[in-house]
Amino acid sequence: MISEVEKSRLHTGFKQAVRALSDKNAEKLIIAEDCEDRIKDELSSLAQNSGAPVTYVPTMKELGAMCGIEVGASCAVVLK
Repeated sequence: MISEVEKSRLHTGFKQAVRALSDKNAEKLIIAEDCEDRIKDELSSLAQNSGAPVTYVPTMKELGAMCGIEVGASCAVVLK
């Protein structure tokens, strides 16, 4: 889901995602399905406004592992 090329432009976490989406600097948004609904709702809205496609991953733990961190992650963005 996250290629090696994309990993160099990957930012993990809610604040990083909000910043990238608000600046229209996100190429792709990845959200964990088991994160809080308020996080999913806000990020989905921002992604729609910025034109970034949204991909869902089943768990925060799985997304954290995909991002190369040892803890769960609610979301991540790949920068343009």
